[in-house]
Amino acid sequence: MIEVEASALPDVKIVRTRAFGDQRGTFMETYNRQAFRAAGIEEEFVQDNFSLSVEVGTVRGLHFQIAPFAQTKLVRVGRGRILDVAVDLRRSSPTYGQHVAVELSAENRLQLLVPVGFAHGFCTLEPNTEVHYKVSAHYSAAHDRGLAWNDPALGIAWQVDEARAVLSDKDTKHPLLADLPPVFS
Repeated sequence: MIEVEASALPDVKIVRTRAFGDQRGTFMETYNRQAFRAAGIEEEFVQDNFSLSVEVGTVRGLHFQIAPFAQTKLVRVGRGRILDVAVDLRRSSPTYGQHVAVELSAENRLQLLVPVGFAHGFCTLEPNTEVHYKVSAHYSAAHDRGLAWNDPALGIAWQVDEARAVLSDKDTKHPLLADLPPVFS
């Protein structure tokens, strides 16, 4: 059983899954293709990914892949808390350049569905945060792209001071939105 609702950007969906608890703990289906299809999510996922971020303020993103390896992502947190962000990169979209930010945590059990055409990234809000996500296309280094996480034009309130953010070397070199060539129509 899932509930799907539109976020502030209607194509990005917030997914709520039902959890069952007893004296042992909790059980929930994080993905059930039949339930997702019944809720209108037809995406076929081909790869599961996992990241562990040790420090609070770790920023991963903003990432996306271009065609033919463009990806839809279904993101959830197994342990800890993140601010999960999706930025619309579809040039023909009325929400081009706008973003949505949703807090995902092990406690709230929310998932975020980030469709093709969006850059995705997150910032950890607790130490030792584990993020699990499904993608609809396999990773391709040749099609891997990024957008500057701290682009002032995006106006993302990351909940971490820029000087204290923990980033990979790669994530410090992505272009600003204004310098990004058209990647999605």
